[in-house]
Amino acid sequence: MTWYTVLVLAVAAERLAELVVARRNTRWSLARGGVESGREHYPAMVALHTALLAGCLAEVRLADRPFPPVLGWVMVAAVVAAQALRWWCIRTLGPRWNTRVIVVPGLPRVAGGPYRWLSHPNYVAVAAEGLALPLVHGAWVTALVFTALNAVLMVVRIRCEDGALARLPALDARA
Repeated sequence: MTWYTVLVLAVAAERLAELVVARRNTRWSLARGGVESGREHYPAMVALHTALLAGCLAEVRLADRPFPPVLGWVMVAAVVAAQALRWWCIRTLGPRWNTRVIVVPGLPRVAGGPYRWLSHPNYVAVAAEGLALPLVHGAWVTALVFTALNAVLMVVRIRCEDGALARLPALDARA
């Protein structure tokens, strides 16, 4: 369990790094007239993602979940792939990436990087991580609960984001 705790804490540290980037990008966006949407669902998103990390550790300890080697190592690979996809999204969007929905008027929608193939690749990374991280160590209840609640939240979030993005100019394939 010690190495799993380290993995979950590493993911938590990565999330804190995201918040640092997001805070910097929020300042950048707001300085350019950025408009925030979806403030009302943001606290629920933060709570859900925090609960995922706590749930991973709690379920493994309290339910004495074993490490399933084949599934566990496949899920470790999935967690790593989710992180890579997330940081590809962050790099592609640059200062426009955020944990909040903030749109800067006048900027075209980004259509490069993973956005060339998917409208919301960061949410694919979130869904993959939310399923994979608990399953690394057999925390299937946490995986199921997070996945179900995240699906509901993503319906709200994607509608919010799509509405905000609809106000941007046409897609710019050069971005």
